[in-house]
Amino acid sequence: MSRIGKKPVALPKGVTASVEGGTVKVKGPKGELSVRLVDQVEASVDEHGVTVAPREGAEQGRQMWGLSRTLVNNLVVGVTQGFTQKLEINGVGYRAAVQGQNLQLQLGFSHDVLYPIPNGISIVCEKPTAIAVSGVDKQLVGQVAAEIRSYRPPEPYKGKGVKYAEEFILRKEGKKK
Repeated sequence: MSRIGKKPVALPKGVTASVEGGTVKVKGPKGELSVRLVDQVEASVDEHGVTVAPREGAEQGRQMWGLSRTLVNNLVVGVTQGFTQKLEINGVGYRAAVQGQNLQLQLGFSHDVLYPIPNGISIVCEKPTAIAVSGVDKQLVGQVAAEIRSYRPPEPYKGKGVKYAEEFILRKEGKKK
């Protein structure tokens, strides 16, 4: 039995959910999202919220039960609060700025890196060394943050590069004489 899967996903005020076939659609104040669940899992909407359950005799359904419930919960959280991923830039001369629909990154290369901001994502630079990626789709927010980080991942000797705000970089000791 899945402890996570057993709990229904509560729907706050202003949020509506519908199940059509294997697709769960959630509509709220920040927008509308949908997710396609695997065939071995079924979802239903009642007065408690959205309930996810495995189909009878489907072993993969029991395996995907908790994941499916979490995906539906991410939809509800996304349309009510949204998701934010914060990045930090460390290094002399490393900075970021938003220019129109592009994020301009100066990361020590001979040229600036221009990252086009996808639809549904907003990027804010509070400081030249701090980036906040936010949106309603948790997967898309994480993917954009990972792509920005991949341009210059933090290195272990001085910690220079782009890192997640909560990420801890294990530092190595340098050369000894």
